[in-house]
Formats: sequence, structure tokens, C-alpha cells
Amino acid sequence: MDVVPVLKPRDLDRFIRVPYDRYRSDPHWVAPLPGDEKARLTPGKNPYFEHAEAAYFLAMDAGRVVGRVSASTDRNHDAVHGERQATFGFFEAESAAAALALLREAESWARGKGATVLRGPMSFTTNDECGLLVEGFGRRPALLMPYNGPDYAGWIEAAAFAKAKDLYSFRVPIPERSFPAFARAARAVRRRENVVTRGLNLKRFDEELGRVKEIYNSAWERNWGFVPMTDHEIDHMAKQLKPAVVPSLIRFAEVDGKAIAFVMVVPDVNIALQPIHGRLFPFGILRLLWGLPRVREGRLMALGVHAEWRMKGIAPLLVEEMSVETRRLGYTECEVGWTLEDNDLVNALIHDVQGRRAGVYRIYEKAIGA
Repeated sequence: MDVVPVLKPRDLDRFIRVPYDRYRSDPHWVAPLPGDEKARLTPGKNPYFEHAEAAYFLAMDAGRVVGRVSASTDRNHDAVHGERQATFGFFEAESAAAALALLREAESWARGKGATVLRGPMSFTTNDECGLLVEGFGRRPALLMPYNGPDYAGWIEAAAFAKAKDLYSFRVPIPERSFPAFARAARAVRRRENVVTRGLNLKRFDEELGRVKEIYNSAWERNWGFVPMTDHEIDHMAKQLKPAVVPSLIRFAEVDGKAIAFVMVVPDVNIALQPIHGRLFPFGILRLLWGLPRVREGRLMALGVHAEWRMKGIAPLLVEEMSVETRRLGYTECEVGWTLEDNDLVNALIHDVQGRRAGVYRIYEKAIGA
């Protein structure tokens, strides 16, 4: 078993191809578009690299690729949390031996960069795909959620990694009518706080994005592992998601014309992506364009309330708004998450709208010395 660094464009192509080979016959896996993956991994195309660096490694057995891993450090994370963290991500392996070899290589690289703790899987941060699926196998992953086989947890733990935090995702059915308690709460907060709500204005997309930026970094600043997204990172994510955005499914709460909260549901693009197997040509792009408008499941990716407006009933108001709007559009179900395992307030809110836990994603950590 050899582990080799990715140094050439051909190596990067092989790195990207690993999950396509591993999950080729898996009926639940959703193949990403290779061009999107290459952009995500390439400095100059992903603004993450404006404050971070990464290395990629392949596990080789008798000349055959049998696994991959990334290792990365993020100056912004370290500045916010006052520690020297490295992360591993894009993790795939065919065997325990390949997994161990890859994780040892990631650890060696991280130690060489001065990191004292290695966490993962994160590809690359908590703002991206993160966590290892440990509960909820046998279903298609929702948009931008991780996917892996059941063996990986044991292999990572065998390399002396321990649980750092679990993340939850939930499946929430769209109700046929509003929940009375939420409808009453929505009416009350509108009267009490003089709150108005509205959908996204695509004609003023850049202005709307500015409102999202301000709320996002305020709302999540105290969350475990959170790293504020830079303007360039939010712009980059918005550019990627914009083709799938339904304006009425991104809603703002405002007081005196100032946005104080937002909620964002994005159609679950994975439903349309899955049948094309990562191939846009010759016919994949046509199938994708045909399928996207017909998606009737969503992923609630964010619900954020500005710090000074927490605990004032704004979140239930936006939940009620989204319930009404998704029902109007004919949606049947929504994936909500991820949430932190110990975010009792949010998890209870999801339970109140009949959400059931559908997936658990584990982030591991290992102390690697001073």
C-alpha cells in the first residue's frame, strides 16, 4: 500500500474519479458533476483557498487507486477559535488498510503544518459537506449532504479518532394545513414586533445577498466549529445555487425595512442529478433541464436570526411562512439540516413540525501534538 500526493492534473482527475468507481453500482449515490468537483478542489476557482491550503493524496495498491483523502488548514478558522486545526476530507477507501494509510498521511501533513488537532471528514469546512454518515443508510443523500458506506466509521475509529460532534438531518413532511400553534405564533409576532416577511427579489440579487451575508455570520457566530464565510465565499456559493433558486422559497423577515432573519429552502437538485450519473453530455443536460422544474422536495439549508432578535418568535414565524409556501408550490417533503446534536431549541422546533431524524453525520477528531 502506497500513498502518493496529487501533483499533476492527471492525478487530480484520478482523485475526482474515486467515488465514481466506488459507488458505480450503488442505487442511492448521487454523482456530482466532475467540472464542479474540479473547481471546488482548485485554488483560484474556490475562494476558500484565499485563506487556506490543502493537499490531496491517493492510496495505491499494485498500481490501482484504492482510496483518497484531502488534508487542509484554514487561517480563518484558527483566528476565530484560537487553535491550530487541520481537517481531512473527500475521504474514500476500499479497505481498512487503505483508510489507515490515508489517515496517517493526512496526519503527517497536518503535523508538518503546525496543527495540533485533526478533525473530519470536512470537505473543507463546516460551511461545506461535512461529517461521516453513521446512521440513515439506504437512502439518497439530499443536496450538498455527504454519502458513504457503513464501514468507514470503524476504519476511522481504528486510526485512533474519536467523536467530536454529531450533526443531524431530518425529514419533514409538508402539512396539508398550517399547525395551529405556529399560525398563532406567527400572527402574534407580526403584531408584537411589527415584522413583515417577503420573498427574494431576483432583480436585486446582489443587494439581497448582502442581507444574507450580514445575517448569516451573526446568526451562526456561536455555533460549534463555525467559521464566518468571506464575501467571496458567499458570492461563490450563491452563484452555484442561483440556477436552482425558487425566489419565494428564500424569505426575509424585516422590521422597519431592515432584514433581521432569513430562511432558505432549495429544491433538492439531487433528484434531478441522480439519473444523469455525473454526465452532462450528450443527453444529461437535457434530462437535468427537464427534471429540475419538476422537483417537489427541498432542503432547508439555513434559517438564521440576527443575534439581537433571537428568542422573539422570529424562527417559528419563518417556519410557518415556509410551510405555507412549500405547500402552495406542491412540495411533499423537505430535508432540514444539518443541525448540531446539542442544539436543543432548533431540534425541538423541528420535532414540533413532525420532523423525524433521518441521518446522523459524525465529525471525528484526534490530538496530534503540539
